Amino acid sequence: MATISIKATDGSGSFDALVVEPKGKPAGAVVLIQEIFGVNDAMRATAAQVADQGFIAVCPDLFWRQEPGVNITDKTEAEWKRAFALMNGFDQDKGIEDLVATVAVARGLAGANGRVGTMGYCLGGRLAFMMAERSDADVNVSYYGVGLDSLLGDIGRVKRPLVVHMAANDAYFPAEAQAKVVAAAKGHANIATYVYPGADHAFARVNGVHWDARSATIANGRSTEALVAALG
Repeated sequence: MATISIKATDGSGSFDALVVEPKGKPAGAVVLIQEIFGVNDAMRATAAQVADQGFIAVCPDLFWRQEPGVNITDKTEAEWKRAFALMNGFDQDKGIEDLVATVAVARGLAGANGRVGTMGYCLGGRLAFMMAERSDADVNVSYYGVGLDSLLGDIGRVKRPLVVHMAANDAYFPAEAQAKVVAAAKGHANIATYVYPGADHAFARVNGVHWDARSATIANGRSTEALVAALG
């Protein structure tokens, strides 16, 4: 694992991004979008898995404007409080700016083939959906994004493949809101939505409290198929 520095497009400074290289090149790149816990051990494990699948994994530190280098878990109440405080202080539009900058850098990394996708979890799942609407990323994958129903007004702007994974028992994104996303995606051949019965929020978080091996394995397989199709 290595770290690169990326300049913010608004001139406010630079932020770090974790990079994990695959064994073979040239390769497509996947920009991994963090949860509310920062670029933590779970995101690092996910980056290693993505690299093992043959992609260049790039995971930017999106909380850098508040506190660089956040690395916390979902195991204690104190960590949850800190994570929610960071989320509440996070400017999503600035986050999208930083992700667009990361995608641009990822296209030109040594050994990259020029194709880049995004894949995000929780907060990152919402941002991945937003990237599908606002960026030129070649594919976008959203895991249990929160409040996706509030983004449906721009769903017509999604031109590249978008995969949306939702947990049927997600306490942060109720069934009626999920149904709106599924309904809105109908008629858009480039958008695939999946709801996982019995799964809770963060069912694919590595070593997470709501880890669901079956749902995670199925979702991750679908994600990899989409990444391979779009990125090579």
